[in-house]
Amino acid sequence: MAIAVEPADIDGLGHVNNVVYVRWVQDVAVAHWRAVASAADQEKLLWIVVRHEIDYRQAARLGDAILARTWVGTATRIRFERHTELRRTSDGCLLAKAKTLWCPVDAVTGRPTSVSAEVRAGFSVA
Repeated sequence: MAIAVEPADIDGLGHVNNVVYVRWVQDVAVAHWRAVASAADQEKLLWIVVRHEIDYRQAARLGDAILARTWVGTATRIRFERHTELRRTSDGCLLAKAKTLWCPVDAVTGRPTSVSAEVRAGFSVA
């Protein structure tokens, strides 16, 4: 997913604020889900974040173009580990990498739920 750094993303130190990286990690995860999951699965399942781990490598600055890449790794019955890399497009520099644990929840009850074998196969590489 392509991301453009906007003026509102910049903090008092002149670079992208850490909270913005969290938003980007979530945005690319949601975009991936919407692009790959069936309409029926999107109606039945919602996702909540259980944990974020982000390693910041280099600062992103106003005017940078960012490429966000995400994939799902290990998945259990109610936890999916999602990896994200954020790279500056101009030089491929790794700006940040994240590992986020997501829990699927039933759209009606709001309670954690298992996913179908099809969803697991479509997203998890492990």
